[in-house]
Amino acid sequence: MSSTSHPVDEVLPAPRLAALGIQHVLVMYAGAIAVPLIIGRALKLSPEDVAFLISADLFVCGLVTLIQSFGATQWFGIKLPVMMGVTFAAVGPMAAMAGSHPGPDGARMIFGAIIGAGIVAMLIAPAVSRMLRFFPPVVTGTIIVVIGASLMRIGINWIFGNPVGPTAPKLVAPENAAWLKAVADLAAQPGSTVPPVPPGLGLAASMPNAAYAPVAGVAISAVVLVAILLIARFGRGFVANIAVLLGIIIGGVLTAALGMMHFEKVGQAGWFALIEPLRFGIPIFDPILILTMTLVMIVVMIESTGMFLALGEMTGKKVTQPMLSAGLRTDGLGTLIGGLFNTFPYTSFSQNVGLVGVTGVKSRFVCVAGGVVLMVLGLVPKMGALVEALPTFVLGGAGLVMFGMVAATGIRILSNVDFRTNRNNLFVVAVSVGFGMIPLVAPDFKMWMPHVLHPLLESGILLASVSAVVLNAFFNGMAADTHDAREAAMAADA
Repeated sequence: MSSTSHPVDEVLPAPRLAALGIQHVLVMYAGAIAVPLIIGRALKLSPEDVAFLISADLFVCGLVTLIQSFGATQWFGIKLPVMMGVTFAAVGPMAAMAGSHPGPDGARMIFGAIIGAGIVAMLIAPAVSRMLRFFPPVVTGTIIVVIGASLMRIGINWIFGNPVGPTAPKLVAPENAAWLKAVADLAAQPGSTVPPVPPGLGLAASMPNAAYAPVAGVAISAVVLVAILLIARFGRGFVANIAVLLGIIIGGVLTAALGMMHFEKVGQAGWFALIEPLRFGIPIFDPILILTMTLVMIVVMIESTGMFLALGEMTGKKVTQPMLSAGLRTDGLGTLIGGLFNTFPYTSFSQNVGLVGVTGVKSRFVCVAGGVVLMVLGLVPKMGALVEALPTFVLGGAGLVMFGMVAATGIRILSNVDFRTNRNNLFVVAVSVGFGMIPLVAPDFKMWMPHVLHPLLESGILLASVSAVVLNAFFNGMAADTHDAREAAMAADA
């Protein structure tokens, strides 16, 4: 490279590129695999399909990272050291869709919504970069607090077990189930005077489920959590940055040693396989679901704006309006590619932005190398199968940290909001957080509302976002300080 090249455009020697690229991958790996695990299991897919989702996610992470960091024409790629990964902001709406429509059909609905939202995001990218005034710190902080609180439920269920299904807190007593079956059989006999069992009648759970909250599983979750905290406290540099990943590895080794982790599926998985697009069939394009995911993408792109501006300051390269539009347009393109390749919405990963500051290496080609590593990992099915084999309680201890950090980041942003002289900000936060908690506390609140609205109402994140934007406009107007909004977006780690 020429000596006049900007450090962002410097091509480092191949061995150093490879080492730094792997470092970026390790920092983001735990966050990258979390979403396909959450949504795959929410869809009740087979272990093989969940492992495939993980492989597809890693592959598309790498592909979109290449587009963002290396660039693809003047329309796509901000050409800064950016690693792309699945956003946690979309987990709430996608989990709600999976709960309502489990199985391959639910996957087709989710991927249809993602593809539609990706196309819309590409079209509105230039406009979104000018929407910062709608997202001052009081709005951004509130939204991220609700995102973290919504995700925390998933991490807690990873530790103890799901509230419904095979690890539900209680089971139907076998003698009661036998009695109901005997009555149903008697009613079905010709000439029987016994009235038939009413449709939909079921017995209430009445006895403890030994598979729920096992002491050994809770203990391992605690070990993972303590390991992460110890590594974060006493580790230095790169080791501290991958504390969550190291904690998961420690938990995996422990469960394997105790015979609680099984590797049959890993042994059956191949060493190489291409990522099959549209694996679950033709996507289902539901306008309401697309609108729901588009609202999520607007929030995601606002956060990306902050990340790109922060990265521009860290690397000393001015982020122009065309660069910003190209970066946000790539968020949309990555989301479109994700939907086609059976994965999810994409955004810049903030932990990797932090790593640029820690290492001082500004070259975007380091992230290009990281993208290549991710693509290679995605083409190795054994990697996806190995992650899928992890017991959920191993991930639970890490989930408390990952998801709790999202909420903590929102609190950090809110700490800079003026509550003393502007009491109206208290109303914005209080009411919006309340709206965000409604689907968590009362999931059936929408049962008498039009079914077409359910996808919009099932996500506390969307309810909180709309509430925060509207209430902020009502109390504070739209003449917000764009600088403050940028600072809030830069701090957004969701």
